[in-house]
Amino acid sequence: MKKNRDRQKALVYHAKPSPGKIEIVPTTKYNSQRDLSLAYSPGVAYPCLEIKENRNDVYKYTSKGNLVAVITNGTAVLGLGDIGPEASKPVMEGKALLFKIFAGIDVFDIEINAKDPDTFVETVKNISPTFGGINLEDIKAPEAFEIEKRLSNELDIPVMHDDQHGTAIISAAALLNALEIANKKIENVKTVVCGAGAAAISCTKMYKAFGMQSENIIMTDSKGVIRTDRENLSAEKKEFATKKNVRTLEQALKKADVFIGLSKANMMTSKMLLSMSKNPIVFAMANPNPEIRYTLAMKTRDDVIMATGRSDHPNQVNNVLGFPFIFRGALDVRATKINKEMKMAAVKALASLAKETVPEFVNIAYDKTKLTFGKNYIIPKPFDPRLITKIPPEVAKAAMKSGVAQEPIECWEKYQEKLHNRLGNDKKIVRLLLNRAKENPKKIIFAEADHLDVLKAAQIVFEEGIGHPILMGDEDVIEDLKVQIEFDEKVPVIDPKSSDQHKNREVYGKKYWELRRRKGVTLFEAINKMKQRNTYAAMMLYCNDADALISGYSRSYPVTVKPMLEIIGKAQGVNKVATTNLMITNRGPIFLSDTSINIDPSAKDLAIIAKMTADTVKMFGMEPNIAMLSYSNFGSSSHTMALKVNQAVRYLHRNFPNLSVDGEVQSDFALNKEMFKNKFSYSKLSGKNVNTLIFPNLDAANINYKLIKELDEAMSIGPIMMGMSKAVHVIQLGASVDEMVNMSAVAVVDAQKKSKLKK
Repeated sequence: MKKNRDRQKALVYHAKPSPGKIEIVPTTKYNSQRDLSLAYSPGVAYPCLEIKENRNDVYKYTSKGNLVAVITNGTAVLGLGDIGPEASKPVMEGKALLFKIFAGIDVFDIEINAKDPDTFVETVKNISPTFGGINLEDIKAPEAFEIEKRLSNELDIPVMHDDQHGTAIISAAALLNALEIANKKIENVKTVVCGAGAAAISCTKMYKAFGMQSENIIMTDSKGVIRTDRENLSAEKKEFATKKNVRTLEQALKKADVFIGLSKANMMTSKMLLSMSKNPIVFAMANPNPEIRYTLAMKTRDDVIMATGRSDHPNQVNNVLGFPFIFRGALDVRATKINKEMKMAAVKALASLAKETVPEFVNIAYDKTKLTFGKNYIIPKPFDPRLITKIPPEVAKAAMKSGVAQEPIECWEKYQEKLHNRLGNDKKIVRLLLNRAKENPKKIIFAEADHLDVLKAAQIVFEEGIGHPILMGDEDVIEDLKVQIEFDEKVPVIDPKSSDQHKNREVYGKKYWELRRRKGVTLFEAINKMKQRNTYAAMMLYCNDADALISGYSRSYPVTVKPMLEIIGKAQGVNKVATTNLMITNRGPIFLSDTSINIDPSAKDLAIIAKMTADTVKMFGMEPNIAMLSYSNFGSSSHTMALKVNQAVRYLHRNFPNLSVDGEVQSDFALNKEMFKNKFSYSKLSGKNVNTLIFPNLDAANINYKLIKELDEAMSIGPIMMGMSKAVHVIQLGASVDEMVNMSAVAVVDAQKKSKLKK
C-alpha cells in the first residue's frame, strides 16, 4: 500500500501544477511594445550582427555563458538501466533542478535517441553552439568513456560525464581526509575496488592521480577479481588487472587498508571487514543500500572510517557536492574543458573545507552540537552554503593556471561576492529546515486533523520523517479522511469530546483549573473546557504529553491564540510574545516582524521583538542583519512614530552592541545595499544584505507580508511564534498544505531548541 502511495505521490509531483520540474523564465523586461521590439524584431538584429563579427560576443549578448546541457541517451539510468531517452527525461530535469538551486546555473535537458557513439557524438557537436557547457549523464559503459573523451577533445566548451567524475571527485576528497585520520599514506595503502563500471574506473584513476599505486589496487567485477589472465577485458579494465594470486573479493580484502564499493548491496560481510588492516577505510557507496550496512560495520569494528551514499549516515558521498560548483567555476572563466587539474582542484577544495571550523549556522542546520573534522566528518555536508564560495574559485584558478580559461578572473574579491549573492536566489533554507527537523523528529499535535488539508499535511510530516503526528478532532471524520488519502499508518487519534477521553479530560481539567482558578474559572468549567480541542491540545503540550502544536487552520488567529497564551504562556525571562514571518523571495529569505500579535508596540517592545527575531533567524542557520523600519531615515523626522523606532534602535545598540541592527530607515534603503551604503556609510548595516525587517506596528507588518506573498508569489513560513515556553505555532486561516508542512518543521526545530535549553 505504501509503495503504491509513494508511486502516486511521485507521479502527482511530476505532473502538477504543470508537467515536469523546470520552466523558462524571462530575465528582461517584456511589458511594453518597446521591450518586445528590442527583444525580437527589429532590435534583436543588432546583437546578431555583433556576434557575427565576433563569435565570442555570444557570451555577452545571450545566456550561453550560464547555460549547461544535461545530455543522455537513457542507457544507464540510476538503478533502472537502459530505459530509453523519453523515460530518462524526469531524471535529467531533476539534474537541471540541482544545477539551478545549488549554483544558479540554467539547464536544458537533452535526451538523444542514439546508442551508437558516433551518432551521439555528432548530435551533441551539432547542438553545442547553444551551450556554455555539457554535462553527460546516465550513459552506459564502455560507450561513456569514448563519448566523453571525443567530445572533450572536439568541443571548445567544458564537458564532463558526472557519473564518472562526480563520485570520483567527492570520494577522493573523503579518501584524502580519511587517510590523514587513519595516519596512512596514499602511496602505501592496499585498496580493493568492488565494481568496475564507469564510476569505479574513474574513481580509481582519480586516486592514482593523488599517488595511489597500481600494484596496490585490486578491482573486482561480477566475475570476481580482474586479473591479467582473464580474456575479453575492456581497455578500461585492463588498466587495473592484477597478477596477484587472488580470485575473490574475500581473498582480496585480507589486510587491505581501503575498500571502495560501487557495486550492489551486501557485497561485504562482517568477516571480510574483520580481515582488513587496522583503521580500515570503507566507502560503501552503492545506493540505496550499501555494500555493507553502516550499523553492521560500526558494530563489527570501532576503528572503521566509513562513508556511504546515504544521507542518514555520516560522510555522505553525494555528487551534488561537486558538479554544480565545478561547472560554476568552469563557466565563470569560460573554460574550454574540464581537465584533470580542475577536477583535482575541486578535490583539494572539498577536502580542505572539511578541515575548516564549521560555522554555527551549519551546525544549527544539521542539529549538531559541533561538527568537527574527524572520522564522522571527512567531507562537507551537502547543504553547506560555503560550498559555492569555496569550490568554484579553486576550479577557476586551476583552469587559468592550466591554460584553458578564456576569460580569467581579475578581482577575486568581487567574484567571491558574486558567488555569495547566488545563495539568496533559491529555497535552500527550507531544505535545511526540513533536514534539521528529520534529525530529531518530535511529537506534533495537529489540532484540526478532521480537515482534509490538515490531515494531508500530517501525512506528509509522518511519511517524510519530519515529526510524529498526533491527530486531533472528530475521530470518525479523521478515519474516513484517512481512507480517502490512503493514510493507513497507525498514528494516535484523539477526539476531546469522546467518552474514552473522560479520564484525560478530568486530569487536564484539574490542572487547567489550578492554572486559572484565580481568574474566575471553576473546576466544573475547567473540566468541561477540555472538550474544546485547542484547550485540550494546549494542556497536552503543557503536561509534556506532546512536544509541539499546530492549529489555526479553521479558526481566526485571536480565537486560536488565546488558550495558548493562557495555558502555555511565555518562556522564562520573556515579557513579550511576538511573531515573525519568513518570506522566501526572489532575492532570498527575509524575516518580517511582528506580523500577528502586537498592534502598536512601544519602543522597548520593538527592541524586544527585534532581539527575539534575531534569535529566530539564527535558529534557521542565518546571521541576522536587522533594519528597524519607518517612513523616516535616521532622525529626519521628529514625529512620535519615527522617534519610537529611533529609541528602539538606541536601546538595542546600548544593550546588544554586537547585534547587526540599525535604523530608523525606510524600506527601500534597507533593501537596496548600494543605495544604503552611498547614503549611510556610517551605519552598522552599511555594505550588508538586510535579511530582517522590524515594522513599527502590526498594520505595517501584516499588510506588507501579505502583499509580498501575493505580488512576489513568495513562499511564506509563519507566523512563527516567538517567546513561548513551548513549541506552539498558530498558522493563518486556510493555510496551504505546504505551509502547514513547513510550519510543522519549524515547530519540530523549535521543540528541539527548547528541549536543549531545559538540559
